[in-house]
Amino acid sequence: MTTSTSSTSSTPPLPSPSTTRRVTVGLGDRSYTVHIGHGVQRLLPRVVASLGARKAVVVTARPAELTPDPGVPSLVVPARDGEEAKDLAAVTELCRRFVGFGLTRSDVVVSCGGGTTTDTVGLAAALYHRGTPVVHLPTSLLAQVDASVGGKTAVNLPEGKNLVGAYWQPAAVLCDLDHLRTLPEREWRNGLGEIARCHFIGAPGLDRLPLLDQISASVTLKAGIVASDERDAGPRHLLNYGHTLGHALERATGFALRHGEGVAIGTVFAGRLAGALGRIGPERVAEHHDVVARYGLPTGLPPQVSVSELVELMRLDKKATDGLTFVLDGPDGPSLVRGVPEDTVSATLADMPREP
Repeated sequence: MTTSTSSTSSTPPLPSPSTTRRVTVGLGDRSYTVHIGHGVQRLLPRVVASLGARKAVVVTARPAELTPDPGVPSLVVPARDGEEAKDLAAVTELCRRFVGFGLTRSDVVVSCGGGTTTDTVGLAAALYHRGTPVVHLPTSLLAQVDASVGGKTAVNLPEGKNLVGAYWQPAAVLCDLDHLRTLPEREWRNGLGEIARCHFIGAPGLDRLPLLDQISASVTLKAGIVASDERDAGPRHLLNYGHTLGHALERATGFALRHGEGVAIGTVFAGRLAGALGRIGPERVAEHHDVVARYGLPTGLPPQVSVSELVELMRLDKKATDGLTFVLDGPDGPSLVRGVPEDTVSATLADMPREP
């Protein structure tokens, strides 16, 4: 890894209020703002100054020339987006870099990258000196609508996804839409999977909105749920809609299937499973497929994964404290359903179409 230091004495102009949205995650004295719009990265020096930080470590997966300037002396640490780099070794390496730069808990860590970067950097910030402020600059659609907001930080183990983590809320999140201009098509799909599942947990019809409003509505939905249940004691489970199978599919394919693609398939499966359990009728089951398909996302299982492997992987899900557990739609809306019979899960999976 290479490093550099920088600082600036000039204050960049504010982005236009007409092209930005602000969403507050209300957590009392730990509340923070998610800024969404073109050019909001320019707010970073102001955010850092408001924290009183004298130094910053910027961990970025972006090209060197696109590294954000925090406005104080900084250490730039290159990062790699991707599940293969999201492990405890990466967290250890980051914390050692923090030590080498003399970072204190009164300073700040800045993440700039996709969801795996915000997850890994967030966990490192949570652990370093038992908690150092972190500001997220998510650069992928997935990270902007989901991963950067809500304070969940985690890395993977060989046995499963996101099994080691902590809750550590950021000081601010800057979702700059300018980062999305060069996003590959596969990364768009990755983010759209998270937007699609919002249809079934409180934000329907997002596909009819402009992108700025899709992101804002997704973040607003998540902010409200997080504010009511920061640590997964109740309603926050709703955010895992489609994720139980989605995470299993990621693992079963060696992460060849992206997170949002897995969540999309998991959302279709959640509708089918809810139908098999008699919680919803055929029209609502079909709606799960139709919503996901409208986003151009996959709706069937990859051909190479086996039903038995997926069931075993789903047993490792963090929600599975009492047998197979899923967030499923129902007559009163979605809720956490524990102890779902394995034979019903297996039969529903076996009945899913296969897509190359």
